[in-house]
Amino acid sequence: MSQMVTDQRTQTSELDDFDALAQRYSRELHAHCYRMSGSTHEAEDLVQETLMRAWKSQATFGGRSSVRTWLYRIATNVCLTNLEGRPKRPLPTGLGTADSMASDELVADEEVPWLQPVPDAAVVVTERDSIRLAFVAALQHLPARQRAVLILRDVLRWSAAEVADALETTVAAVNSALQRAHAQMKERALTEDSVTSELTAAQERMLEAYVEAFWKKDVDAIVGLLKADAVWEMPPFTGWYRGAENIGELIATACPGGVHDMVMLPVSANGQPAFGLYMRTPDGDFAPFHLQVLDLDGDRVRHVGAFFETELFATFGLPARLPADVRTDVGDGPVVRPGQGADRIAAAHGS
Repeated sequence: MSQMVTDQRTQTSELDDFDALAQRYSRELHAHCYRMSGSTHEAEDLVQETLMRAWKSQATFGGRSSVRTWLYRIATNVCLTNLEGRPKRPLPTGLGTADSMASDELVADEEVPWLQPVPDAAVVVTERDSIRLAFVAALQHLPARQRAVLILRDVLRWSAAEVADALETTVAAVNSALQRAHAQMKERALTEDSVTSELTAAQERMLEAYVEAFWKKDVDAIVGLLKADAVWEMPPFTGWYRGAENIGELIATACPGGVHDMVMLPVSANGQPAFGLYMRTPDGDFAPFHLQVLDLDGDRVRHVGAFFETELFATFGLPARLPADVRTDVGDGPVVRPGQGADRIAAAHGS
């Protein structure tokens, strides 16, 4: 009994400095709200709403659980309320349409609330597979409460009883929802085996070659770095493209950049390598074009999500503009490589 009272006092003492509490948990709450919403921008608002509700109700915290569990419970219910009646956030592959040919007309749909990538710096990820773009995209196809159950049970490792308490339902209902969620995720072939670990030296070299190939607009080189059955999608354009040769033709014919027109700055998104691609402007400098998130299979690229929402560049801490003398070829000025941070590149040019 005395140990229980001591634990409750320790948990309650965390609330004494709410600013420190918010700082301690905000990044992992951001990851949780991002998994639920599929939007890094919405996740920021959801975390703020969670912390506001927690601050207002801290007097009612009875210490029956840890403060962390209490915050996740609030965050989950904030997300569920926010998601009521709202459409899913898909990628183009999730629209249910057949893959496109490079020669097909490009059609953009700005009305769709597209899935967004999340900067690794904004979240705390204890399990890499739980934040991967493909996993989060698959989550968006689940009804909101199934989504919450799967995240709480499989990602946060809560017991069925804890989830039932948080969602004000029964253990039987939680187990049923988890079974249905697992069935849908299995259909999308999402397993831990589909998740890669840290980049190997060969993958680092491949990414350097990938950056160089875009700088030179060497389509043959780009095609050679893709798996034969690679997939390319680029919201808000509704089409998606399968096959290295098809993707190569798309880049050759639909991409407005030419030789030495595309510079790529490395970032990390969803636990995956990513690049902010800048396009040369008529003035000679470079402006944001799209953000690529890459999924690798060995030393080849099997999936590229190219996000044309240029506001994401600021979210990822990328410069708003790059000067004309930024280069990616070795021996010809500053070199942009996967191991370098965008802040280092920007500082070197006074951006």
